Amino acid sequence: MRALLFLLASLGAAAPVSADVVVATRPISAMEVISPSVVALQEGTIPGAVSDLAAALGREARVALFPGQPILARHLAAPAIIERNASVAVIFDSAGLRIETEGRALGRGGAGDRIRVMNIASRSTLFGTIQADGSILVSP
Repeated sequence: MRALLFLLASLGAAAPVSADVVVATRPISAMEVISPSVVALQEGTIPGAVSDLAAALGREARVALFPGQPILARHLAAPAIIERNASVAVIFDSAGLRIETEGRALGRGGAGDRIRVMNIASRSTLFGTIQADGSILVSP
């Protein structure tokens, strides 16, 4: 019985495993949001490649992608909601004190990213975290 289990296990391990990977169907520029028309599934096994179309759709390409190139998870990021030089609300919230002022984004990013922002009134540069509503939360 043990020999049979060993034989079955070795046969299963010897066969290469094949899965679908997401590939670009046309050139995709960096900072372009992935839509259904620019990607397709292709059979293959590539470590780190995205294997589900839904996981790629709506994400932003971090680098330029070429037709037939497998899309790796590290090639994608959340879409940017703040562009460089955009006017943003800067919020400081600590121990019951909340201060809001206008700032200028010195970088671009999506929700959860840390970027530099300049306070328009004082011209000082701060670091803050982009919130889902497009404001930037700075911490003490």
